[in-house]
Amino acid sequence: MSPSVVEVRNLTKRFGGFTAVDGISFDIGRGEILGLLGPNGAGKTTTFQMMLGLVTPSSGSIRMFGLDLQTNREAILQQVNFSSTYISLPYSLTVEENLGVIARLYGMSNIAGRIDDMVKKLEMSEWRNKLTRKLSSGQMTRLTLAKALLTEPKVLFLDEPTASLDPDIAHKIRATLLEERQATGLSILYTSHNMREMEEMSDRIIFLQRGKIVAEGTAKDIVARFGQADLEEVFLKLAREQ
Repeated sequence: MSPSVVEVRNLTKRFGGFTAVDGISFDIGRGEILGLLGPNGAGKTTTFQMMLGLVTPSSGSIRMFGLDLQTNREAILQQVNFSSTYISLPYSLTVEENLGVIARLYGMSNIAGRIDDMVKKLEMSEWRNKLTRKLSSGQMTRLTLAKALLTEPKVLFLDEPTASLDPDIAHKIRATLLEERQATGLSILYTSHNMREMEEMSDRIIFLQRGKIVAEGTAKDIVARFGQADLEEVFLKLAREQ
């Protein structure tokens, strides 16, 4: 595997007497797509929040690009971005204005050119001047992904990146992500409830259950280990045990 750009060691988060994430460790290599799976309450969201510096771990460490997140948060997050269906962007701004704000926050150059490229790549041209509050859920999903890719991150966290998209656009989004990975060495931590998508996109997958990693490997390895027909059957088995 290529050198690790993300190193997570013994990461734990407790909320009072409840342990949401319980001593997990994993790496993400340069250009690798790591799938993060688990039923609701398994600890996925808390893991994402800790890796974005939004929640402080109770113990353990997160390193990116050889730097510790707790002491180098700003330097690291300049090279990281994320996309989630749960993100809110300013509703009173247009699509293009929202992208412009993000580009300026990251100190980017050639902002107009970068926005043009991203709008074309994600097929947003027809509604680039539309107010964000008037976007459909599928358009909002594409805007949050455009926001994440615009800043040319080295590491990208994706939470349900194709939610609310019709199959054709979802396919194009997956192809765009794979092209970005190929062209730039982008590393991705990817979560989705679409098991077929996870099998297609992920080089490796880690399964969380009750805050612990219970399986790690390729989709094929995990399916074989649990003796199930496919990844969806593994997911359902673990969800019933949650």
